[in-house]
Amino acid sequence: MYLELFKLQELPFRLSPDPAFLYLSKHHARAKAYMESTIWFTDGFVVITGEVGSGKTTLIETFLGELEKDVTVAQINQTQVSATEFLQSVLAQFGFKPFKMKKAELLNTLNNFLIEQYAAGRKVMLIVDEAQNLTDKVLEEIRLLSGVETTKEKVLRIILAGQPELNEKLDSQNLRQLVQRVRLRFHLTPLSKADTRGYVEHRLEVAGSHGRKIFADDTFPVIYRYTGGVPRLINTLCDTAMMTAYANDKDAVGMAEVLHTVEELQWPEYSARTNSFVAPTGMAEQTDSRPRPERRAPPLLHVSEEPVARILLAHEGQSTLEMALYAGKRVIIGRTEDNDLPIDSKFISRHHCQIIPSTRSCVIEDLNSTNGIYIKAKRVRKHNLNDGDVVLIGKHELMYIDERAKARQDAEPIEVSTAAGDEPPQMDESEEEVKEKGKQAKSGG
Repeated sequence: MYLELFKLQELPFRLSPDPAFLYLSKHHARAKAYMESTIWFTDGFVVITGEVGSGKTTLIETFLGELEKDVTVAQINQTQVSATEFLQSVLAQFGFKPFKMKKAELLNTLNNFLIEQYAAGRKVMLIVDEAQNLTDKVLEEIRLLSGVETTKEKVLRIILAGQPELNEKLDSQNLRQLVQRVRLRFHLTPLSKADTRGYVEHRLEVAGSHGRKIFADDTFPVIYRYTGGVPRLINTLCDTAMMTAYANDKDAVGMAEVLHTVEELQWPEYSARTNSFVAPTGMAEQTDSRPRPERRAPPLLHVSEEPVARILLAHEGQSTLEMALYAGKRVIIGRTEDNDLPIDSKFISRHHCQIIPSTRSCVIEDLNSTNGIYIKAKRVRKHNLNDGDVVLIGKHELMYIDERAKARQDAEPIEVSTAAGDEPPQMDESEEEVKEKGKQAKSGG
């Protein structure tokens, strides 16, 4: 990649949540303080919402990394589950093996565990990310858990984090009792124009820039104009702009690189965007009929270009979709809806891996996923894809088809020898003629 050219130790704009890169804007610092308040108050129940890519998960990971050892945590990220499955997931996080328990046994085990932890002087916390996907029945179970108490105080602290749809769900008449238990609610807004610049420079500094100016001063207003201060969009734009500069052998990113990147991504100004997601060319309709939250990620593929490759997604031997890959248009694969290629599976991480196509090659890279990616039964961190490669991702398979390889094969002329004395080859010999020539060769004739 471009690390050597820019003299950096690590990639500054990864999409995977990394607490080391956390930039605390005023709003992010306030959201973090609200999370921390759950430790101070025995009835701590906090709801944090924000748009896709606003930094909620990074805040959670940072918060978890700073907890004292006397806090026991259950962190739930897979939220498209039934009430029973949710309770099983919570107990599994606490170290139990609850998958054969009935609901009454699950609740009894969980209540006893909470009381025991309190008696031992330990705090217990439940953190649920992507909480907008929880059903009303699961949210009702959370309300009941929040009411578990001793004679003096409640024993479970709770943080719910999710997209804005979570607020709409909580404000419904069905969940009014749950909302009464919530101590604090906070909506995480995008970064300001000044914070956008601070965010970019902070991540570059953490990656090893040591104060060197990599992005020109006049690029920051443009970055803000096209990303709206949404951290994930900033990461996408800045990373792609650095790749553009790298392709041009430039060790700094100027206005030309940023504008070229915006054109490649086909991004309108952030203020002009709708909330709908434009599916990439070739993406098949999802077979899952469950209602899905509206996707707000911008289109990442330039449909007017010729694809350099395709990927076929299969599960249990059945092909489920096909997607075209375009040079310069990175594709993020993961479990949640904000990915370019979402795969709804508990074996897939939130942001599992990415494919980075260029005019010369396509690279697949693991994004610190739990289960990794495998090629020919070997776990790989990064791999240059070759035509026909099959990548195992959780329980799914990705087949890589290189359109350039196919084009080269189609373009190769058939070589015909025209040297003196050579006879032109017979292109369409019958089976009998071939056998007869073979007999003549063996007999010397």
